[in-house]
Formats: sequence, C-alpha cells, structure tokens
Amino acid sequence: MFSREKLCSYWTRSDTTSSFQNVFSLLNTTLDSTVFIKRLSIGCHPPVCCDLFLYPSPCPENPFHSLTNCFLPLLYTTVVLLPQESGSIYLQFTCSTAMQLDVIFEVLEEFDWTSFSVVATRHHGYEDFLAMVEGLTDGSFIGWEKKGVVMLNVTDDPGGTRTRRLLKENEAQVRLLYCSQEEAALIFKAAWASGQAGHSHMWFAVGPALSGLGLEGLPKALFAVRPQGWRDEPRRRIAKGVSVLTHGAMALRKEYGWARGPHYFAGNCQTDGNQTQRVPDRIRFFSNITLSGRDYSFNSDGYLSNPVLDVISYSEGKGWEEVGTWQNGVLDLIIQPFSRYGSFLKPLDDTQHLKVVTLEERPFVIVEPADPGTNSCIRDSVPCRLPLNTTNVPVDEKSSKHCCKGFCIDVLKRLAKIVGFSYDLYLVTNGRHGKRGSDGQWNGMVGEVVYKRADMAIGSLTVNKERSEAVEFSVPFVETGISVMVSRSNGTVSPSAFLEPYSPAVWVMMFVMCLSVVAVTVFIFEFFSPVGYNRSLQSAKKTGGSKFTIGKSIWLLWALVFNNSVPVENPRGTTSKIMVLVWAFFAVIFLASYTANLAAFMIQEEYIDTVSGLSDKKFQQPTEQYPPLRFGTVPNGSTEENIRSNYANMHNFMIRNNQKGVEEAIDNLKTGKLDAFIYDAAVLNYMARKDEGCKVMTIGSGKVFATTGYGIALHKNTRWKRPVDLALLQLVGDDEIDMLERLWLSGICHNDKIEVMSSKLDIDNMAGVFYMLLVAMGLSLLVFSWEHLVYWKIRQCLGHSGGMDFLLALMMPPGGGSDASGCGRGGDTPAGGSGGGDTPAGCSGGSGGGDTPPGGG
Repeated sequence: MFSREKLCSYWTRSDTTSSFQNVFSLLNTTLDSTVFIKRLSIGCHPPVCCDLFLYPSPCPENPFHSLTNCFLPLLYTTVVLLPQESGSIYLQFTCSTAMQLDVIFEVLEEFDWTSFSVVATRHHGYEDFLAMVEGLTDGSFIGWEKKGVVMLNVTDDPGGTRTRRLLKENEAQVRLLYCSQEEAALIFKAAWASGQAGHSHMWFAVGPALSGLGLEGLPKALFAVRPQGWRDEPRRRIAKGVSVLTHGAMALRKEYGWARGPHYFAGNCQTDGNQTQRVPDRIRFFSNITLSGRDYSFNSDGYLSNPVLDVISYSEGKGWEEVGTWQNGVLDLIIQPFSRYGSFLKPLDDTQHLKVVTLEERPFVIVEPADPGTNSCIRDSVPCRLPLNTTNVPVDEKSSKHCCKGFCIDVLKRLAKIVGFSYDLYLVTNGRHGKRGSDGQWNGMVGEVVYKRADMAIGSLTVNKERSEAVEFSVPFVETGISVMVSRSNGTVSPSAFLEPYSPAVWVMMFVMCLSVVAVTVFIFEFFSPVGYNRSLQSAKKTGGSKFTIGKSIWLLWALVFNNSVPVENPRGTTSKIMVLVWAFFAVIFLASYTANLAAFMIQEEYIDTVSGLSDKKFQQPTEQYPPLRFGTVPNGSTEENIRSNYANMHNFMIRNNQKGVEEAIDNLKTGKLDAFIYDAAVLNYMARKDEGCKVMTIGSGKVFATTGYGIALHKNTRWKRPVDLALLQLVGDDEIDMLERLWLSGICHNDKIEVMSSKLDIDNMAGVFYMLLVAMGLSLLVFSWEHLVYWKIRQCLGHSGGMDFLLALMMPPGGGSDASGCGRGGDTPAGGSGGGDTPAGCSGGSGGGDTPPGGG
C-alpha cells in the first residue's frame, strides 16, 4: 500500500516510549511501513491535556497542521479541546460535552433533582456549554429550575474571596461545573472554605478538560461521565488506538491498493488543497470498525457512534467508583449513592427536612409508575416510594418507586418553596386516611403522623373532631363535606317496568287473593240467592234463575279492574250486586294509582334527587321504601365515621353495600348494583365532572352535607403549624388555590338536570308488555289442552252423576259445553227431557241450564 517511509509518529507526556514498541510492531507489519516513535515538545502544541496522539504524516514540521489536514485522522484516547476545523478530522474515544450533559440530565431526572445552577469560567467552549444547558432545559417537559449561572474569574481572584461569596450566594444544591482542570482546583478550594463541598451539595464535572481530576481537594459528592475503560492502563489505550488506525488503514488499502501512496492523500501539508472535499472520503474508512465485539465506529464529528459511558462518582474514603452505565440512550444505575434517602444531597439544615405521607385519591393525589426505560418521573410529578426508604429497605429497590402528581402535590411543592423545607414523599400502606380502631390504635395517614413515622400528612384528609384530638390540622385549603352520587338515567327501563308501580306482594294480593276470594264470594252469594242459580229456594214461582257461574264471576271482576268493554253477565242477587259495586270502587282506586305511578317508572325520573340530606327517610328507614335504597360508602374514612356516630341504623344497613374504592362504586352505580354512593364531596364532584359519558351525578347539583374541609396533618404542638397556615392563606389570597382547582378539579360534565324532552317510547320501554303477551300465548295453549281434557275425558266419567252439574256450574260457561256427540248442550229442556235442550238419541241425560218441568231429570 505505502512505500517504506516515515508514516506515523507518536507523542506522549511519559517517558515510557520503549514499552510500547511491541504495540507499534503490529502497525508496522500490517501497513508494511515503519512507525517512528518520537517524543515531541509540549511547547509545539496548544495547551491541551491528552494521553496519546497518533498522526501519520510525512511533514512533521508543524505537527498540528499536518495532523488535521493529512490523509489519516488524528486519534485521541481522551479528549480534544480544539474545534474541528474544515478539512480536518479528530477521532476520539471520549464523549462530547453534549453527550455528557445528556447523561447528567438523565441522572438529575432520575432523582428528581430538577433545581440546579451552573458554575462556569470563560474556559474554551463555555458559550457552547451554556447554550447546550439552555437547550436541554427550555425544550424539556421535566420542568427544570435553573437557579442562575455563576460566572467565575479565578485568575483575577487570587485570594478566592469573590469566588467564595458568589458560591455561597447561590442556593442550588446541585451544580454543573465547566472549567479547566487548574480552575477546578481553585473553585473546589473556595467551595470547601464556604461550606459548599460537603454532602449538602452535589457537583457535576462537565467538559473534556475535567477528565483528569485526581483525588485531592475534591468535594465529598462529585459526579462525572467517562467513556468505558477510563481505568485502563496507557498500554491498553494505546493498543486500542493503534488497532483503530490499523483497521482504517486496511480499509483504505483494500479500496485503493498500492496505486496511490500517502503523498496522494497528503499533498502539501502547508496548503489546504482539496482537504475539505477529502474529509468524507477519509472518515468513511472509520465508520464500521468492531474490536473484540465492541463497536468502535466513528461519526462525522469524530466521536464514537455508539459509545458506552460510565457514570462515576467520587466519595471521601472510596475515591472514584463506577455507579452506572449509559448505552444506546438508556441509563442503568448499578448502585444509587445519590438517592435523597442516602448520605448524599442532605438538606442544608436537617431540621428543615420533613417526611411527608400521602394516599392516592384522584385528583388530589395521582400515583403512576415511573418510566420503565429511565425509572424516572415526568414533569409536574415527584417521586413517592412505597414504603419509605429507611435503613431497613435497600436504597436500590427500584420497584418501590412511583411518581405522584395532583392537586395536593402541587400544594405541597408550593408550601415547600414558601416555607422553605425539603421533603421525602411516601405512600401509606397500612390503611387509608386514618381511623382509630377498637384497640385505640390509629391507622392510615393519621397513624403515620401520630406515631411520628411522618412529620406531615397531605392528601384528601378531612378535618373532623376525632382526628383533631390526635393530630394538629392546618387551616382547610379545600372545602368539602359529604355528598351523594347517583347514576344519571338514560331513559332505558327494565322489561318489568310495567310491574314496578306495585310491589310483588301487592300483585299477589290483588290477583291471587283478592280477585279469587271476591269472585268466589260473589258466586256463592249468587248461588244461594232466591233469584240466583239455586232455584229451589224460591217457591210459588216458575223455576229458573241465573246461569251465573264462577267463571263468569272472575270474568266480570277482571273486566271491572281494567275497564274493559266486553260482554259480561251481571248477577241478579242483591248481595252479589253490592259486592260487585264495592269491587268496582276498589278497581277504580287500584287502576288510578297504577296509572299514576306507571308514568314515573316508564320515563325513569331521577327520584333520588329529592333526597334532602343524610336524615332523609330514604336513608334512615330504607326498608320502609320499595324497593329499598341500596347505598354505601368506603370504610375507614371520615364519611363512614360521621354516619356511624350520628346515624347508627343507617350505618348498620349500609355496611352490606360498602365499596372498596370510588372507582368500584361508580362502576356499581352504572351497572345498577348500587343506587347511591355516599362519600367525600370534593372527590365525588370531580369524578362526576370527569366521568366518561357523564353517566353519574351528585344530587342537588353538588349539594354538600356536614360541610368541613381538607387539612394538612401535623404533630401536636409542632413549630410547623403557623408557617404552614400562613403559607396556605397566602396561596388562597393569591388565587393559587383557585387556579389549582380549575386545573385539577374541573371537567366537562355538569350536575345541572338535563332539560326534559318528549320522546316516543321505543321497544326497550315496552319490552315487558310484549314478553307478557308471549307468556300469555303459551299459557293459553296449556289452558286449551286442559279445556279439551275436561270436556272429553272427565265429562264421560261423570256423565250420570249429579256432581257433573255442579262442576260445570263452577268452571264452564252457560250451557255447560258439550262433548263430541253433543251431550250436555245448554238450553231449555222439553217436558220429560233430562238434559239441557234437545238431547240426541243415545245421550244419557243432560244437565242443561234450562227450565226442567216437574219430574224432569
């Protein structure tokens, strides 16, 4: 490929050039050329801090010119501070400042360190660094809070007085440092003098100049990003660099062969020539390199395309150690020494750090899992763990990390800023809001505060008398109370709606008892009446009488009930007529009541909206209503405690309908398993406004009973009571609370009643009546079969007995009916006849209903 001439030179700050001769032998053999090792004076170069330069160049007069403008690139194993000029190539194993910032901001996001400041000097590239930070924060949805940029000039401040003052004036505990290595030593010295280098402050070393930080004078909490292999010995790094150059040269040889030597690519090192056009041609030979299974391909900027970066930290006594890796855009922290639950980033004053407990209850506290890729929380949410990370729980328990947001979380963040405290937020595990058990022990959020496992409890925590005796409450910041939620009717009724105006007991009493009993009574009165069916009771008058049977009696009473204009036969007896008149009056009342109630049940009017309060009869005496109102609440809360204390009977009834949560209760309301849900007014109003399809509502347009409010629970006689109260009043006065209510508690659904509009009844409304007709048709077939059985079978067996006459009187229409031969046909029977009407030959006597002369059968 190349002629045997000087191809490559090597520069290092160490005097160990002889130890690397074996490494370069590989390059000599591969390229069939000679690699010269030459220690150049550091004065020939701009001020840089590097370990290795490899430059194949035939013109060593001006090393950096030849390095950046010749046929093969300049390869660094650490960093480069010079900008990549047109027509030049730098290949670097290190990572760019932009990539370092990407990794650092992922770490900040992981631990919710959204508040930070920038400390920088006018070191080369600082303007680009500040622009990168600005771009990351302005274009992110995380909600970064940059607390200023501290620009230092340590060279003009020999004593460090001004540097110490500027560092102390900045309140941020997280600081991004960009400067040279010499300037970093002076800045850290000033930080120690001003108390800014302890565990209360986290420093992030950014930029290529800080890659060679030692172990002396560093702050106790220091974080940096380095390429994987940062601990490798120089021999290993040089070998890796030579291997990369070898692969690039071999790719060049494979394409161009021996036809063109290095002078073709280099040209005149003192002139630019066509180097700008040759850069893409040169870089492509290094865009696909794999060594020992690792990708060492370089991009057009001279950096590794897919680097593996190590997250390293410095801690006193341990030195630099690897705490995580970053690869393919994913951060994986092996250990988490920077957790706010560990020894790092402790509050400036431990007395200003609070443990805060909360409980999920939409929209006041919404709990979501952390992002599975980064295990971090998105904007407007804060980390909340389950359980609280203490000495008994490993700090690297990622599965316990959740993210909390909502109305109360926003209030907490504003309180922390106004009052001036830091906090750890965790979710309660042993109950809900808080209730005192039969043994006198508290559970839930209140129990966490009572037993001093938490300093503060915030959430949908209602202030009541019992809780106020155990904890100290702040001024209420949300008005609430008890409300009742019901399902909004969509006009669809059940198939049995036409039967619902009366209870099953009334229907049974009406048609099984009353109708049957009255029908039998009327028939008996008519049967024994002097002018009725039993003609033998009347003397000195032509025999005869009514043909009134029990079947006619039932038919008459049924017709009166439903006001049907069908042919009926009225009784003749006075007593029977009086009974029929009384039944007619009863039928008018029954039918009028049914009609009046039927309309209400068919249009499904929201009768529950007439509930006047918790003392309403529908709640206090539910069993006296039909159907009884099915209502319940969520146990172990202030709502249940209020009802239990004031309405014992109501509480005993609703225990059977208690719900596990608000979501379950709403589902049961929609499916008809529950008629009313009693709970916290603020929560119910929100759920009603946010419900999909607006299918639930609170009665009385959000009417509230037993008005109270949400408060923040604190220890008894705590010093935080007054500052928290003043801060809450400030939020109310500044309309911050109203703004948060509009943000979190508003919705598209309204509790106002929908205007009543007339509409046609469809098949859904009348389905029950059609079902009844189908059932009646089936029963008619059974009656038809039974009727033929009576006429054809039973009459043959009882044809010659007197009992047949009475049986037909009870069951059959006048004339008694006839069998297939015409026997038993009703009508007047001629003298000497024994049947009703003309009896055909062969018949054994009829029992007709006509007049029978003396001596007749």
